[in-house]
Amino acid sequence: LWRLPEELLLLICSYLDMRALGRLAQVCRWLRRFTSCDLLWRRIARASLNSGFTRLGTDLMTSVPVKERVKVSQNWRLGRCREGILLKWRCSQMPWMQLEDDSLYISQANFILAYQFRPDGASLNRRPLGVFAGHDEDVCHFVLANSHIISAGGDGKIGIHKIHSTFTVKYSAHEQEVNCVDCKGGIIVSGSRDRTAKVWPLASGRLGQCLHTIQTEDRVWSIAISPLLSSFVTGTACCGHFSPLRIWDLNSGQLMTHLGSDFPPGAGVLDVMYESPFTLLSCGYDTYVRYWDLRTSVRKCVMEWEEPHDSTLYCLQTDGNHLLATGSSYYGVVRLWDRRQRACLHAFPLTSTPLSSPVYCLRLTTKHLYAALSYNLHVLDFQNP
Repeated sequence: LWRLPEELLLLICSYLDMRALGRLAQVCRWLRRFTSCDLLWRRIARASLNSGFTRLGTDLMTSVPVKERVKVSQNWRLGRCREGILLKWRCSQMPWMQLEDDSLYISQANFILAYQFRPDGASLNRRPLGVFAGHDEDVCHFVLANSHIISAGGDGKIGIHKIHSTFTVKYSAHEQEVNCVDCKGGIIVSGSRDRTAKVWPLASGRLGQCLHTIQTEDRVWSIAISPLLSSFVTGTACCGHFSPLRIWDLNSGQLMTHLGSDFPPGAGVLDVMYESPFTLLSCGYDTYVRYWDLRTSVRKCVMEWEEPHDSTLYCLQTDGNHLLATGSSYYGVVRLWDRRQRACLHAFPLTSTPLSSPVYCLRLTTKHLYAALSYNLHVLDFQNP
């Protein structure tokens, strides 16, 4: 077999599935090395859960062999993982977090703390890399952009922190707490309980200069800027307006369209995220995750997944391809979904009575899932179950 030209052997092996490739690798050392090449595993990885490939085929993890990622993806599919607790705090919090490279940023009360991961990714160095302060009340939300942390506070202010220096600026943005914030392309958008959304520049000489004030007629719970930097979407409480999801022009502040119809009162959207310039996901109080494709219809979502126990969905994350993770309002339940199926794949309750807590924020890598709850930060390790 190994006397065949390499191109012909690659063609033959391209017809094999994962199990057959694994068996062929056991024949001899040469075939083991040959069948480990990324070219043979890339097709399998694109159909796997959380293997580092987006729907468009972009590889987000070029430094990790594809075969190794496919191995870990089987643990995601089968729900095999090891649970651990990375951080604990004494008082009940509503934390938010972000990941960047080998660092984790998490809010606790009116601070944002930065921690460095240890090489295994399932534990943290106990001493924070940095502490970012400036708000008078709790940090409700924050994002990382252009080496800055942009934070939204319960004091109605937006904070701008440079990650690698002590530079911090805060300015009054809303009359009530700022529930959500996003930043892309040097533009900040914020949403508040005061029923407004505002657009701000990130440029150092123009901080605090409001570009647009948008009357949303409803409390704004979530917000996201389109990757094209031409528009942004707001998720509201669905109490003062019939549609909780509306898209606004970023340059003029004018309403472009609203998504969906026949939402029941109170079906507020707590989390929304763009996957591409034309597709986005939303979840909230009505217990559904909805997938919207703006190229097909703005009146009806193209796919939806229902939380089986009728719990509010606080947050969601995807791998950019087939995997969807959601955080529920009771008992810290994290659910994994294969977006090619309607039913939930696996559920992981991270708390029990009497310490029931929502999952306020989720983040994931190809090996780990991180969930922030009221009293602690959990990790699900899929690399070493």
